[in-house]
Amino acid sequence: MFFEGIAWADDAAGAAQNSSQQMIFGTVVPLALLFGVFYFLLIRPQTKKQEEHSKMVANLKRNDEVVTTGGIVGKIAELGDTLVTLEVAPNVKIRVERSQIATLSTYGKQASKKDQA
Repeated sequence: MFFEGIAWADDAAGAAQNSSQQMIFGTVVPLALLFGVFYFLLIRPQTKKQEEHSKMVANLKRNDEVVTTGGIVGKIAELGDTLVTLEVAPNVKIRVERSQIATLSTYGKQASKKDQA
């Protein structure tokens, strides 16, 4: 117990270097690893998905069957820069924003494949 003070006093000179190394490995490295995990599991897949959606919306054409984010299925009757007119039933047309189109529909395509088989 009497020698502990002496041991700490001798180690005080080298403690400054060790504390900076401990700070780097103790805080910076785990934070960098955490950011890397978040990037590869959350940010990167979301960015890819958003790019694919933007390409799909830009490549829409007349008579494509689409599904809106609200779940409405319709065939594109008219295309504008920001608005799309969908025909959801014979002589029933609605206008939606182009960005609200979620996907191209596969409903009609699945039925035609079953009919052919």
